[in-house]
Amino acid sequence: MTESERPIHQPIHPDILPRLDPEYAAFHNATVRYAIPIQLLPWDAAVRQHPAIPGGSEPLKVGGIRDISLERFAIRVFTPEGTAPSEGWPIFLFFHGGGWTLGNISTQNAFCTNACKRASCVVVAVDYRLAPENPYPAAVEDAVDALRWVYENGTSQLNVNLNKIAVGGASSGGNLAAVLTHKAALMEPPIPLSFQMLLVPVTDNTASTDGIRYPSWAENINTVGLTTGRMLWFRDMYLPNERDRAEWENSPIFAPEETFKKAPKAWVFLGELDLLRDEGVAYAEKLKQAGVEVEVRIYKGAPHPIMSMDGA
Repeated sequence: MTESERPIHQPIHPDILPRLDPEYAAFHNATVRYAIPIQLLPWDAAVRQHPAIPGGSEPLKVGGIRDISLERFAIRVFTPEGTAPSEGWPIFLFFHGGGWTLGNISTQNAFCTNACKRASCVVVAVDYRLAPENPYPAAVEDAVDALRWVYENGTSQLNVNLNKIAVGGASSGGNLAAVLTHKAALMEPPIPLSFQMLLVPVTDNTASTDGIRYPSWAENINTVGLTTGRMLWFRDMYLPNERDRAEWENSPIFAPEETFKKAPKAWVFLGELDLLRDEGVAYAEKLKQAGVEVEVRIYKGAPHPIMSMDGA
């Protein structure tokens, strides 16, 4: 079959193409446009063995990588090269993306090694349980358990500084990281966090395509990468019970005001052409109104997956 004969399943819509980053458009047209969207295929968990987002780079060399099995899930620990500071390494607890449905412990190895090497910190990637086999609140429970394990075992097993715990994640992982900042404040005793990195996060699972609350849902309705069909499919997989969707444990924008006031400073990465852009902006504004130091970056011409495409 020639290139011109290959069926195109994901064309770039004419209203998106002029606004789209040209490098992303070229990559999409060379690869992604020929793939059948996952939400149109019968569900098969084997799809998790493929990259959740194509176009990533190769992992960097770090001092050490080891997997640790916990009761219901595993974590992967990336340790920097060299000698740890006298008080121990800073630590970054990271949650991969994939709509709470896709991905695995290796999904964002490249990002984790970059964070480990460039920020000189231990990175703990969490292989949280996935939907539809384990819908909400399984992933949230695992996020809480991962933080608690780090807090209780980090000094002895990872040589980390518990006064420098950061959390972060991409997309659905950004959602889990944001939820975790509120959960940490409510623990007994509370677990202090020093920083949160939210990369294209889901912050409101009641958002809709009408764009009334979040204009980006309507403005980018024809976007690429995270389309409306895919996002709503992820939501249905993770949150089959519609009544759960307004709960703050999966829509952190509705978290209690007192926990917003206790949240750590934040860096929020958003894409101009992402459906989720404006709910990310709204979440950052709630943090600012609570007195939290927040930096927001909106990348022009960028759709949802671009953060994970540094190889392309």
